[in-house]
Amino acid sequence: MKKLSSLYQSGDWKGEKHVPVIHAPETAKKGELIEVNVNIGEEIPHPNTLEHHIVWIKVYFQPEGGKFPVEIGNCDFVSHGEYDVFTEPYVTLKFKAEKSGTIYAASYCNIHGLWENSKEIKIED
Repeated sequence: MKKLSSLYQSGDWKGEKHVPVIHAPETAKKGELIEVNVNIGEEIPHPNTLEHHIVWIKVYFQPEGGKFPVEIGNCDFVSHGEYDVFTEPYVTLKFKAEKSGTIYAASYCNIHGLWENSKEIKIED
């Protein structure tokens, strides 16, 4: 049986335009608001046309010791040229955490499929 996880692709976002780029602090204080920015195509611009575009970005956080990640954000990009309006695959969200953990970002390109990336964050008292 094929697993969904086997369909996700990854790589170095500096050389691959589909990998989600996660900008978040390395450390944060317990209970402090943490700002996370995720975008696609930071170093190499991703096409943003009706024919080739990013459909969505989802962001998760999995605290250390947590069995499952928690979805902290989800954005659908639905304007791909109607009346010459194009949405850009860029998301900003904020969350609070009590424990260190991993931020995961996933995205979907209508031509090149599913992509993922992750970043560790340390939560201090």
